[in-house]
Amino acid sequence: MDSRKVVYLFFTTLLVGSISGAIVGFILEYHVYTEGSFLNLVFGVIWLLGICAAFSLVSQMGFFAYLTIHRFGLGLFKSLKLWNYVQIIIIAFVVFDLIYFRYIAFAKQDETILNYMVMPLLLLGYGLVVAYLKAKDTNKGAFIPALFFIVVVTAIEWVPALTVNDPKWLWLYLTPLITANTWQVLILHRLTKKA
Repeated sequence: MDSRKVVYLFFTTLLVGSISGAIVGFILEYHVYTEGSFLNLVFGVIWLLGICAAFSLVSQMGFFAYLTIHRFGLGLFKSLKLWNYVQIIIIAFVVFDLIYFRYIAFAKQDETILNYMVMPLLLLGYGLVVAYLKAKDTNKGAFIPALFFIVVVTAIEWVPALTVNDPKWLWLYLTPLITANTWQVLILHRLTKKA
């Protein structure tokens, strides 16, 4: 992959993440950005674009970190099949942790664990869809790495919002992460394909 493609990946990911996050952020607090003067709206949108661009930069760091870890895992386990089993176990632990530890940390007296299952299971379902699309576009060996990246790496990148447990920040932080991660997973093989 040449430098032109790396620059393309960087800026398109930044754009996809910041615009998607800004749209969701605007929808979540529509009244805050539309009340008052026109400048309130302009500065609000600029702030949303900026904060979501920062989140998409976190996504890009996670992507390149995962590419390194994936190569390291292949070298350590000497087999794609064994490395895939390890990734599946880590995916299961992360989904369990997203449910259980958030429940332990934030549940109120009358809340059940079901409330804390929704977002992790949605993330897992979304990861399965993205992994299926990646495997369909490339080969079936790409399914587990794509699922691992979407679920595990996104969850790690999402930790600052998870510790706050504010629904607005959960969605505002997740949206640029998930869209940028999806974009990177689904575009990489097109950029690295030989002409």
